[in-house]
Amino acid sequence: MKNPTLIGTAAMIVFSTAANAQVTVDVAKITCDQFSGFKITDPLNIAIWLNGYYNGKRDNTIVDPQALKENYNKLRNYCIVNEKVTVLQAAQTLFGAPK
Repeated sequence: MKNPTLIGTAAMIVFSTAANAQVTVDVAKITCDQFSGFKITDPLNIAIWLNGYYNGKRDNTIVDPQALKENYNKLRNYCIVNEKVTVLQAAQTLFGAPK
């Protein structure tokens, strides 16, 4: 007879590995509907990524938490009204193209 503890441990390892599988997302394909509807992840996560992307393109290493919050709110409000637009297009409309 097999050891139930060993079988249980092996099953836990298999299931925990599957649960920790990484998922990648192409931000260029995220629509405003997906963004504002929490369909990919918390929209704040995407806004933080966009903030880093834009600041990186501009060689800006300063993080302004208040501006990030204001820009997130602007982007969220824009996306609620413009569901078919991609989040990158919305960000470019609101904040300009990255340099």
